[in-house]
Amino acid sequence: MMRTVDVLYSMPSIILAIVLMAVLEPALKNWLGPLGVTNPGKTARLLVLFVALGAVSWLTMARIVRGQVLSLRTRPFVEASRVLGAGPLRILARHIIPNVLGVVIVYLTLSVPTIILYESFLSFLGLGIQPPMASWGSLIAEGADQINPFESTGGSLLSQAACLSRPCWR
Repeated sequence: MMRTVDVLYSMPSIILAIVLMAVLEPALKNWLGPLGVTNPGKTARLLVLFVALGAVSWLTMARIVRGQVLSLRTRPFVEASRVLGAGPLRILARHIIPNVLGVVIVYLTLSVPTIILYESFLSFLGLGIQPPMASWGSLIAEGADQINPFESTGGSLLSQAACLSRPCWR
């Protein structure tokens, strides 16, 4: 299992998410259409976005949980429970999961900003949430369309850079 995680770690996560969205969205849209979903395009895009972000964000969590479980399995309270006759499911339910749960909650809390950043980047590229629904990426994309292209290129930037970079002579 960890070899699969290593292989997936070797791929750029945002590229993997883009490829998953490009491959899965048309198939899911065609599958949702006959089921009577009112707007299969938006629903398919949202579901594929969740799947793509989930597919790239579970890798570190798997490593953290595996390390915690390997550490906990040799602890004295687990060994004592095993000696007293507890089965693997009881040890898992009573000792391993409660001790790993705190680490999982903390890591999930710390990974939320990364997922928001991935989603906003995909929405900025036009692959995520579309403009009727609000997303930071789609809002930035709409704002970028409103900027005057002359002000953000060429002469304006060059003159500002020249003023800032000239030496101060007295």
